[in-house]
Amino acid sequence: MFRIFKKESTNICSPVKGTCIPITEVKDQVFSSKMMGDGFAVIPEKNVVCSPIDGEITMAADSKHAVGMRRKDGLEILLHVGLDTVNLNGQGLKLLVKSGARVKAGDALIEYDAEYMEKQGIDMTTMVIFTSGFDQEVHLKQYGQTVETGEVLME
Repeated sequence: MFRIFKKESTNICSPVKGTCIPITEVKDQVFSSKMMGDGFAVIPEKNVVCSPIDGEITMAADSKHAVGMRRKDGLEILLHVGLDTVNLNGQGLKLLVKSGARVKAGDALIEYDAEYMEKQGIDMTTMVIFTSGFDQEVHLKQYGQTVETGEVLME
């Protein structure tokens, strides 16, 4: 009830539990070349992907594999779940939010069927890409380490 009075955090958190890696190590050139923007990735151990920021959902892909978000300070990110998941047309994915929704870091956004993805040979590496409002190179001390869902990676 009093959530509206709390100041939004500017922290950026891990969207899922797993191994944090540089965006340049993602096994897809669109992401690893930073064509869409700089960011980081997590090789997930869990099948629930959560919001890395406090903000608004600006885009929820029909194919349920990606969500665009914007913070009040103008930072925009793309949360992209898995490689080539767009080709599944939503199969094995469950989108838990709609465009216009306000979310907090750690709120569940997308669930996926891990067994189905494994059978399809899909790499579920999850990317957090800064598409606007961030002009620094991303370097995280957590690279190569296991991070928890909601763990602050950038302050």
